[in-house]
Amino acid sequence: QVQLVESGGGLVQAGDSLRLSCAASIGTFSTNVAAWFRQAPGKEREFVAAISWSARITNYLDSVKGRFTISRDNAKRTVYLQMNKLKPEDTAVYYCAVRLSSRILTGRNDYDSWGQGTQVTVSS
Repeated sequence: QVQLVESGGGLVQAGDSLRLSCAASIGTFSTNVAAWFRQAPGKEREFVAAISWSARITNYLDSVKGRFTISRDNAKRTVYLQMNKLKPEDTAVYYCAVRLSSRILTGRNDYDSWGQGTQVTVSS
């Protein structure tokens, strides 16, 4: 198990930017896949982005491609989600997750550790 703590959420207007951070403490981080998921009210938790341990491979939800960028700093045990050109439909609780494997997958059941989530609200 890896303990994860997200930060950086908030209330912004459409077109604004936010950067989410997820700090990992306790447990293996630098050799595992890290990802962001989100869950809007009344909806299922959905995959947003993932990054390999080396940061050489990334994967994104189609609707965020070109607007969101996932990155990581293994020395700081932190993964980031830079979100630009935010839209009201991006409003959700965003969760950081770690998969104890080197293979990127996008299913929520494929991830082993989760943070508590951070709220992102985008007003129109």
